[in-house]
Amino acid sequence: MKNYIIFTGLLLILNFDLMAQRTVNEDESKVPPLILPDPFISEKGHLIKTISDWENTRKPELIKLFTDDVYGPIPTDFDEISFAEVSENPNPFPESTIFKEVDITVFRNGNSHKMRLNVFIPKSSNQAVPIILLINHRPKYSDGRIAEEGYWPVEELVKRGFATASFHGETVAPDDAETFSQGILSKLYPEELSKPNGMRTFGAWGWASMRAMDYFEQEPLIDAKKSTIVGHSRSGKTALWTGANDARWAVVIGNESGCGGAAISRRKFGETVKIINTSFPHWFNDNFKKYNDQEDSLPIDQHMLAMLVAPRAIYFSSAREDLWADPKGEYLSMQLGSRVYNDIYKKSVSFDSDFEDLHAPIIQESAGYHIRNGKHGLTLEDWNHFMDFIDLNLETKK
Repeated sequence: MKNYIIFTGLLLILNFDLMAQRTVNEDESKVPPLILPDPFISEKGHLIKTISDWENTRKPELIKLFTDDVYGPIPTDFDEISFAEVSENPNPFPESTIFKEVDITVFRNGNSHKMRLNVFIPKSSNQAVPIILLINHRPKYSDGRIAEEGYWPVEELVKRGFATASFHGETVAPDDAETFSQGILSKLYPEELSKPNGMRTFGAWGWASMRAMDYFEQEPLIDAKKSTIVGHSRSGKTALWTGANDARWAVVIGNESGCGGAAISRRKFGETVKIINTSFPHWFNDNFKKYNDQEDSLPIDQHMLAMLVAPRAIYFSSAREDLWADPKGEYLSMQLGSRVYNDIYKKSVSFDSDFEDLHAPIIQESAGYHIRNGKHGLTLEDWNHFMDFIDLNLETKK
């Protein structure tokens, strides 16, 4: 039995994305009416009404569908993990932070892999503090800083009372179609490479995020139960998939994550499934390529990914000029995905405004969204909204 929600979109204009060098749909009038799979009907046709129905029946079904048809798994099995603090670089913020460079080494089947985690903890705190992890895919940094101003504003995060940490995706799986396996995939999980639904780059980055969480849980200066995972663009896709798989993250934030992240695939607006799979064949599993130009045959769509984070808190954000990532599709995904909080968990979550009428961030319990002026990027303005949302949901306000 197939069950659907019907939702019709409104108008936007899409700029041509020069980097991709592909012709895309620029006309909102060409976006077909959205016929989306109903998240509240099980594969056996049963109506999902209760928390038990959702968590024991429907949620596992959706996790399996996203695993098999889009992302591949994030393996949780390994033999041993160790944490070693090193001192290779000076603390760039010595007056306000404790700086830890941590090498995380994981062993499996006689092999090992080491990744680096940079951690900043407020000096001023006399108790364990909440932690925000940023998955970085920007140019490598050596001392915890990233060249782009505002991308990882350590000093501002620390002033607000947060510890913060980051690792670089390259340390676990290179972001390259030819070399992506030269990390944990070849060293620790080689069996995944031969599977059409196997782990690829985003699964590997999600795996690294989980190993960072393993470190947070044993660090007495960090309150791991008040943890947030943040990703921008391609790492925003990773953050959302990681948050769906790992319930240890209290807040999950995807910034301008676009196709394969927050944006609804069936809109066929901006970057599409075919474009992303052709340009970046190493990001998702091989099965996802079956849906190139066949988005309507997907058994899931991205509004369902948002639902998998519930009852924990989730936040999407967009930029008005970042039409390649389909801001409207990201907002509609949150609008529809947030139904799980109301319908299943009986929380009061509201996204009543039409996309064109959004003028202020929606900061509320459980789910939030903002769109800012400007282009694709991660800015201090974004982070300030993130921190307001985190504060509200973790009750960390002073």
